[in-house]
Amino acid sequence: MLSYQHIYHAGNLADVQKHALLAWVLAYMTAKDKPLSYIETHAGRGLYALDAPEALKTDEAAAGIARMQARFAPDHPYSVALNAIRAQHGRAAYPGSPLIAASLLRAQDSLTLAELHPREFAALRMHMAGSGAHLRHEDGLDMALSICPPTPRRGVLMIDPSYEVKDDYARLPKLLGDLRRKWNVGVLMLWYPVLQAGLHGPMLARIAQDHADAAVFEIGFPPMRAGHRMVGAGLVVLNPPWGMTDEAQRIKALLAQE
Repeated sequence: MLSYQHIYHAGNLADVQKHALLAWVLAYMTAKDKPLSYIETHAGRGLYALDAPEALKTDEAAAGIARMQARFAPDHPYSVALNAIRAQHGRAAYPGSPLIAASLLRAQDSLTLAELHPREFAALRMHMAGSGAHLRHEDGLDMALSICPPTPRRGVLMIDPSYEVKDDYARLPKLLGDLRRKWNVGVLMLWYPVLQAGLHGPMLARIAQDHADAAVFEIGFPPMRAGHRMVGAGLVVLNPPWGMTDEAQRIKALLAQE
């Protein structure tokens, strides 16, 4: 299935948590003068216009980045990336994780992005022009298995499916285990939605059974509109950098403020 387009949800609270944590991880890892690899399995289009009709239709960014941006210090890596990208693309621009990564990585780092949706991939190619990113129009999960461990071996993998296919919940724990066996030093980040039906529960239980050291960072929020089933979001992280748990708690507290 290829119906999902993130433009309807860009900049929502789930994005803010995910992107703020990703930016922190990349800033932490680039503080050392060692090259790293960044890999993303579901890159989307890379850049979103929050004044586009699709974004305005759901207006999820109103409770997300529009309300939360001022809560982050100007020197937080998320603020740094967001401000740099908006200086280039305008105040209504919201970066996906590919552009956040590109803005924080260095010349010696490697950036590999996969996207299967034809229109999203075409937009990704346009938005990432000149970034030096390796773009792959294919299934991102298969891509990750094929290229891991990457060169450089030090690095981050973001797995960010739409969960359109409910089999993803059953498939991802095994895939995460396979990736860790292939790339035992990689920081492996798996994003998931918290739906009222609790579909993520068995997936998290299986991951915890297989990886006792897995870190889980989750936030909750009210439904974004009447009938919306999403009431939170989270990240499972294998090999989290030192200090990430504390940073996740700080971000969660910022997002929970009234």
